[in-house]
Amino acid sequence: MDEIVLMADPRVAAVPVADCGEPLVDVRLRDSLAVDRRRAEPSGAFAQLREGVLIRLLRGQQLLPDGLRLLLVEGYRPPALQRQYFDRYAGTLRAAHPDWSPERLREAASRYVSPPEIAPHSAGAAVDLTLVGPGGRELDMGTRVNADPEESDGACYTDAATIGPEARANRRVLAAALGAVGLVNYPTEWCSQSSSCVQA
Repeated sequence: MDEIVLMADPRVAAVPVADCGEPLVDVRLRDSLAVDRRRAEPSGAFAQLREGVLIRLLRGQQLLPDGLRLLLVEGYRPPALQRQYFDRYAGTLRAAHPDWSPERLREAASRYVSPPEIAPHSAGAAVDLTLVGPGGRELDMGTRVNADPEESDGACYTDAATIGPEARANRRVLAAALGAVGLVNYPTEWCSQSSSCVQA
């Protein structure tokens, strides 16, 4: 497996960030992708993406085998919600590992939640999603969407060796379709994709 560069890595933080000017669009207002409500919040932000990300997802969906569709679980995440997710997970890790330094906690937390100041979700440039088949049935991906490394014993990693052949094949289908349209998988979360072309 290649080196995994975590979102907490200083090389990631060093990448300049500039608003690309693309609007956030509500995926639910376009009859395009299936949208799940497991991460729904009152503002509806979860169903918003940068327009370029949505265009890439629609192109990627066209590359899927017949009968399969993308199911969007979460797109845009307001900065305060991103901070809440990060702090909650870091707190869980801190409780389990009280001897860890703040730096180690930050790095470990970034396996699952991006640090708030660099999170692509907070720019509308990242999306959590999965595959569904006929009737909207979720395909076996080896873990639930958004499983963390502890609960899944590392099976949430895209290239985890501990998942079954069906889940592995489904992950390959998802990665191939979305990689072909310029989306990049965060390798510690099989369900997380971000745009390599949209600067937020």
